[in-house]
Amino acid sequence: MVIRDSVEPVLDEYRPPGISSLKFSRLSLGTVPPKIEGIRIQSFKKGQITMDMDFRWGGDPNIILAVETLVASLPIQFKNLQVYTIIRVVFQLSDEIPCISAVVVALLAEPKPRIDYVLKAVGGSLTAMPGLSDMIDDTVASLITDMLQWPHRIVVPLGGVDVDVSDLELKPHGKLTVTVVRAESLKNKELIGKSDPYVVLFIRPMFREKTSVIDDNLNPQWNETFELIAEDKETQALILEVFDEDKMKQDKRLGIAKLPLNDLGMETVQEVNLQLLSSLDTTKVKDKKDRGVLTIKVVYHQFTKAEAQEALELEKRTVEERRKVRSETAAVSGAADAASGTASTVTNVAGTGVATAGTPAGSGTSAGGSGVGMVGTGIGAVGSGIGAFGSGLSKAGKFVGRTVTGPFSSARRSASSVPNIDD
Repeated sequence: MVIRDSVEPVLDEYRPPGISSLKFSRLSLGTVPPKIEGIRIQSFKKGQITMDMDFRWGGDPNIILAVETLVASLPIQFKNLQVYTIIRVVFQLSDEIPCISAVVVALLAEPKPRIDYVLKAVGGSLTAMPGLSDMIDDTVASLITDMLQWPHRIVVPLGGVDVDVSDLELKPHGKLTVTVVRAESLKNKELIGKSDPYVVLFIRPMFREKTSVIDDNLNPQWNETFELIAEDKETQALILEVFDEDKMKQDKRLGIAKLPLNDLGMETVQEVNLQLLSSLDTTKVKDKKDRGVLTIKVVYHQFTKAEAQEALELEKRTVEERRKVRSETAAVSGAADAASGTASTVTNVAGTGVATAGTPAGSGTSAGGSGVGMVGTGIGAVGSGIGAFGSGLSKAGKFVGRTVTGPFSSARRSASSVPNIDD
């Protein structure tokens, strides 16, 4: 119940364009428990203990994801799930039993979490929806990176009483100003002419920026500047992906590069040449050919306390605006679909000859509505899962709170959120 309530809203936020719904049709974690294979205490500070746990799970869950598109629906089963990762846990201590008022949980970025699984279509074939497997993989990876990978974290209050967890929540640390200067010797993906490249850049997948498209050019010059917010300079990195725009089908990725923020000095403009790779995961790199070089200029500014608070408020407003746009666009799509159905029905009543001419018009209206919905989906996918995730986890916090405090507490105490990758 806790997983369904907390994860489904996040899946909806990260739902890629073209997918109208992502929900669990079946969700059981099976009978095999995870193993904690090692625990290391990392730090003590007043009121907090931080530890890292080696976590391994080769479970037997029964997880089926109902995937719906504008044209079809297909149940997808996650099989052979294997999880190998290091979990960082921060305990906030208190004077009252059970002596822990809140817990922070996150996955460490290094070594990279390994979450392996096999996707199987139930009663059908994944080839019925081209690109669906990559869509799901990309959604899972973005969700983990943006919501669960340190410094991002889950904060769960315990103890059944109101707890101040503001010190445990993630806060902006600094601003990275990035100028995408140029690329050289890009790989050509076109059969006729040359690639039409553009760059997508982000620190968090939730907040992506995109350059303009340079048509028919393997040595493009952009000189476009963007500002990105970082929460932890020591562990986060700038990711840059170069794509070839394709107006007829899915955009193809020409290369990807990563720049750890820890390599950057403070308040110093640096020009960096990044070698483009086919994948950041070296185990998946099959194509060893040169993919070109991307040149950028970067400068990192650490926030003052006032600047950090201002950046946090701006981020919240941005997230809310994106949600509002998505909601309004979805409403327009629904109204257009409803109008389409009404138009077709009225025309059919008028007579067979008119119905034949009118039904395609109705269908056209429906397609237009669906198209608007897809635009809304794209905007929402760039939006945030923070609110939905927080909502689900507040329930998780209460659930855990009741379980933990039950034996210790008195009877009066109650338990009180861009294109798919083509390797």
